[in-house]
Amino acid sequence: MKSILSHLYQHKTFTKEEAKAILIDIASGKYNHSQIASFLTAFIMRNITLDELRGFREGLLSLCHKIDLSAYRAMDVCGTGGDGKNTFNISTLTSFVLAGAGVPVSKHGNYGVSSVSGSSNVLEFLGVRFQTDETKLKTQLSQAGICFLHAPLFHPAMKQVAPVRKELGVKTFFNMLGPLVNPSQPAVQMTGVFNLELARMYQYLFQEENMQYCIVHAMDGFDEITLTADCKIINNEGEQIMTEKYFKFDKVDHNELHGGNTVEESATIFLQIINGKGTVAQNHVVLANAAMAIKTYYPDITISQAIERATESLLALKAKQSFTILKEIQ
Repeated sequence: MKSILSHLYQHKTFTKEEAKAILIDIASGKYNHSQIASFLTAFIMRNITLDELRGFREGLLSLCHKIDLSAYRAMDVCGTGGDGKNTFNISTLTSFVLAGAGVPVSKHGNYGVSSVSGSSNVLEFLGVRFQTDETKLKTQLSQAGICFLHAPLFHPAMKQVAPVRKELGVKTFFNMLGPLVNPSQPAVQMTGVFNLELARMYQYLFQEENMQYCIVHAMDGFDEITLTADCKIINNEGEQIMTEKYFKFDKVDHNELHGGNTVEESATIFLQIINGKGTVAQNHVVLANAAMAIKTYYPDITISQAIERATESLLALKAKQSFTILKEIQ
């Protein structure tokens, strides 16, 4: 680790192979928590390169517990986190709206690191049991239209790093990796990122793999469509800046998206929204994200049609039904 840190201190970058080797060594327990903390902290000081992102990703995927859900053509909706905004669990709610609208979802998620409550925190608090058995995950997809892939159960590297990330409490390159290392490797994905530089890197990676994708970044820093400001959208068709008017919604104040100060408060907000009792702002933000994800999955439909499908799923409680069924499958 000494030579690795020295390399970083000299503002040098790593090749893809070097980054992959470092990740595998971290996962194998070669370094203690202090060394890992030093590495993560030093790495935060500069921007990641595309080769480093590729290498870290290949390292994680080479070690992960892979599952084959290709028969379902399930998509993932997952943000990097790390935007420091502490919004309610938008992408998690979006995933259930998708499931209720007939779009299969293999949702990759984790505990919150730089936020109060990640998707895993909320779902675990509400009684969802995390599964790794492929048969059970397929049952979830068949019956609920969604399965949830809790990252630490599929990625041994996370086990070594999780306590260090929690203690640091700030975004690291593991935030950048999260949406890229879904163990089912879905062919369709909508991903939110915390800056435009990372959005461009994701675009390169998704293009290389011929994926159907949509990358989202709100211009005021959110890693989701929040209707608080213009939003940059990058997908297979190109890129554009979208305002709230694209979705025929009004602008939202960021204070209306607060996710609570505890996991219990986050769970309460989650239940209110999925029970069809969210505020107008909360509902519109979830529907905007769900509509964009539906359009990512079905590129030929209009955004109005996508919003209509999303609205029916949320307000006719089809999303809630998917959540209820998922929770019952143990």
